[in-house]
Amino acid sequence: MAAIASALDREVEELTERVRRSLVRIQNGHGGAGAGAIWHPDGLILTNAHVIGRRSRVVVADGVEREAKVLAVDTKRDLAALSVEASGLPAIELGSSRSLRPGEWVIAVGHPWGLEGAATAGVVIGVGDLPGLPAEGREMVAVSLHLRPGDSGGVLVNSEGKLVGINTMMAGPDLGLAVSVDEAKRFARRALGSRGKEAD
Repeated sequence: MAAIASALDREVEELTERVRRSLVRIQNGHGGAGAGAIWHPDGLILTNAHVIGRRSRVVVADGVEREAKVLAVDTKRDLAALSVEASGLPAIELGSSRSLRPGEWVIAVGHPWGLEGAATAGVVIGVGDLPGLPAEGREMVAVSLHLRPGDSGGVLVNSEGKLVGINTMMAGPDLGLAVSVDEAKRFARRALGSRGKEAD
């Protein structure tokens, strides 16, 4: 049993470390901070609309801080696309939220309370337009885990390390919500055209 647990720990640690490389920290210029996911190696980043400010700066895994340009914002879906001058960045591997099933393990990675690249594990509760929740009318992933300030815009990944959601808010005790990656793909295609399709 100890050997199995140890092997599982190593797998989760390796997965989390790989995912962290595709995570950025976003400073919104008003003292607030959140996270974002590298969507394309040439500096395209997706995050929550509520994370960004009029002048946002992005810090990637190499520690370099860059000025970010806002490309598109969808406040209804709480999504935003940013661009930084960079190339060869480690883009997150995309999964599909439609393949998720209740009870499936997922990991949220962000910067809670400023703690860089912290990971929290939990299980999927439901996927889709979830009536009665604050995000009703949007395609969301509801998870049994606790999101904290600084997790917004961070990544929700499955057991393969593939992106299945953009962490957004808490809807109750240990009930977190993420914008589904399929919703994010549609946003990227609509807002960014061919560049958004490259990551699909």
